[in-house]
Amino acid sequence: MIPAAAMDRLGTESAFRVLARAKALEDEGRSIINLGIGQPDFPTPPHIVEAGIKALRDGQHGYTPAEGIMPLREAVAAELEPRAGRPLDPSQVLVVPGGKVTMWFAMLMFGEPGAEILYPNPGFPIYESAIRYSGAKPVPYPLLEDKGFAFSAEDVMERITPRTRLLILNSPANPTGGVTPKAEIDRLAEALLARPRVAVLSDEIYSRMLYDDEEHASLLRYEGLRDRVILLDGWSKTYAMTGWRLGYAYWPKPFVEGATRLAINSHSCVNAAAQWAGLEALTGPQDAVTEMVSAFDRRRQAVTARLNQLPGIDCVTPRGAFYAFPNITGTGLSAEALEAGLLEDAGVATIRGTSFGAFGEGYLRISYANSLENIEAAMDRIGDYLAARPGANAA
Repeated sequence: MIPAAAMDRLGTESAFRVLARAKALEDEGRSIINLGIGQPDFPTPPHIVEAGIKALRDGQHGYTPAEGIMPLREAVAAELEPRAGRPLDPSQVLVVPGGKVTMWFAMLMFGEPGAEILYPNPGFPIYESAIRYSGAKPVPYPLLEDKGFAFSAEDVMERITPRTRLLILNSPANPTGGVTPKAEIDRLAEALLARPRVAVLSDEIYSRMLYDDEEHASLLRYEGLRDRVILLDGWSKTYAMTGWRLGYAYWPKPFVEGATRLAINSHSCVNAAAQWAGLEALTGPQDAVTEMVSAFDRRRQAVTARLNQLPGIDCVTPRGAFYAFPNITGTGLSAEALEAGLLEDAGVATIRGTSFGAFGEGYLRISYANSLENIEAAMDRIGDYLAARPGANAA
């Protein structure tokens, strides 16, 4: 039997491959510190867990509307109002099982042979994978270290052609931790007015993980783009709910019906109890979110300081999310070689920059969604590994 040719166009997410190898080494009795996986090390806040349990006990065991339960859609619309600067319509909210689903729906809606879709590079690997699967041509635009890994409106617009159907944006960004300033987003929004056929997928899953008084700027705020901006967000990162598989999107009115049909054809609806837990997350106490982000900030400062003390490594300070993206070219090793050496020989799991695109060569992704104690121990191990390499002292 021969599967469809489209299967050969599917990529993968290397973080899960590294996680599996790290688990295998742990099963052999090795001590592994995981700075690879993008998952908060905090538990889901208790009041959210209790809401999910209560929903099950109250009999929330059946199908829900494909778009999500209305109280949750109303809460999402209210959550997004400050970001948009205007009241939002709950009927344009679609609750989905995780952020990736919105990515796939957007690619399937706008991607086809002959179309082009722009995406950030280095960027979340599923962007390119889903674009290729749709049959569209993936067109990368660079996120550069000397710009703090913020995207440039000029770089983006230079790559738009008459075949461009969709533009993907991500700020704060995975894997770099970069945050694009509002002034640059203003320039992009203004330029896009002259390109009315280009839709935008704005991935804002890290919107509440900002540092150094950064403010999140969303394309949802720009009136001229209202009919073509798809906003992606969810509960996984902000509320430490990765395993609940719960995300949402705010769709422009022209695309809501199509997105709903994609939901019906793929997953039918989202787990009922998880939706009630998601409602409690949005409407209940936010103390746990504040505490998590404060902890990530302390870890961010620690990991950046330690990385910049290591031989051959330089690291710009990330401004959002919970990732550092150090430049490793001074080590003389490729990203793949250093990732493998750190995991196999030093017991530290990281993700090579090329897992996020060709422009990621010369970098590693370090997740600081781990304890300060583990981060410090991991930096010690990385330092020992680099110092022990042949010729290290001479360098």
